[in-house]
Amino acid sequence: MKVILIHNPEAGGDGQPPGEELVRLIRNAGHSVLYQTSKNADWQRALEQPTDLVAVAGGDGVVGLVAKRLIGKPVPVTVLPMGTANNIASALNLKGRPLDQLIAGWSDARRVRIDIGVANGPWGSDYFIEGLGAGAFTDTMSRLDARKNVDLAHHDDTDKKIISALQIMKIRLESCSALRLKLAIDGRDLSGDYVLLEAMNIRSVGPNLCLAPCADPADGLLDFVLVRDDERDQLNQYLSDRIEGQQSAPELRVERGRRLHIECDETRVHIDDDVWPKHGEHPPYSPMIIDASLHPESLEMVLPSH
Repeated sequence: MKVILIHNPEAGGDGQPPGEELVRLIRNAGHSVLYQTSKNADWQRALEQPTDLVAVAGGDGVVGLVAKRLIGKPVPVTVLPMGTANNIASALNLKGRPLDQLIAGWSDARRVRIDIGVANGPWGSDYFIEGLGAGAFTDTMSRLDARKNVDLAHHDDTDKKIISALQIMKIRLESCSALRLKLAIDGRDLSGDYVLLEAMNIRSVGPNLCLAPCADPADGLLDFVLVRDDERDQLNQYLSDRIEGQQSAPELRVERGRRLHIECDETRVHIDDDVWPKHGEHPPYSPMIIDASLHPESLEMVLPSH
């Protein structure tokens, strides 16, 4: 096969193989490869070349960037998970598997089509692979962005980065104000005061927050995680369990559906790992109208079975 490899050489912690090693593994598996680092400002031009497969080596950020550029195109994508959280790879059962094993399985891998979310709001229109949300998690992301991730930068170990992010979110949850949302899912009125709202396409967002453990990115539905102001103790308990190393499922309300409609006053939202508006910018005051649903076109993924 002809393979285009998009690689983020800064993904994850120490010990990740360099680009030269990834190229060697792909060639040893019998494929030709065009290598492109995502740190090149024109990396997306590599996707214009004819290919049989686009492989993305890195974390959720670069996987999302590449995947969104291939929506509706007849080129499949696969993931070599090398990031901190690897939520997308986990949803596809690719996380924790040796890279050489994944590469060796490309030739006879199965192909699946996964859903892509689309969010419309004051920012315009944008795709999401993981999810869209507002509340405590977005508040944590905004703080980390404002401080240029200095709270996590001193950790080389990915597990320590994740625990540190969970600790920050737990602290923010205790003091964050609830959002008054006029909210409807498939036309059902669920308006109320929420400390967290997430429209999930996969099980996890951010620092492996497995908020929707039954989410399936190929079922044509979104999982909406709703935590009201008087339910923040359940979310706080889940964060405490995760910080202590327990992998228990959160006891949170999850509604499934196809469309989300929100009207609210000034707030920040996250779309995958981007926060809108960015630090120093301000959203429109009132009303903010946000709609989220699944895009009519899906994305083809290559998933080695062994």
